[in-house]
Amino acid sequence: MDLQNALIMFDALSQETRLRVFRLLVGAGADGLAAGALSETLGIPHNTLSFHLGHLSNAGLVSFRKEGRSVIYAARFEVMCELISFMVKDCCSVEFASIRKDRKTGSSIIELAQCCRK
Repeated sequence: MDLQNALIMFDALSQETRLRVFRLLVGAGADGLAAGALSETLGIPHNTLSFHLGHLSNAGLVSFRKEGRSVIYAARFEVMCELISFMVKDCCSVEFASIRKDRKTGSSIIELAQCCRK
């Protein structure tokens, strides 16, 4: 991930409604949620939600698919992992932060041990 992509993602997540939507989608897992369910759960009008989902989608943080008459949105976990890795990759020396792959699951594991304490 490069700095410009990270800035676009941080910009998208720096707005309260978009951050709430993204956190709800993360909680929903890979199956995602229908736009109507997002709107109802968060109490956001459909047109407002559509605007914010557009920002998240353009930033690459969410994907969407049609299922019948519904549009299902899901967090793009691989992109979020890249963003988190980008944030901690160079922030601390190896003694404070490390990123490794779990051999069984293939998941990235970020270990922070007293990260950035002075």
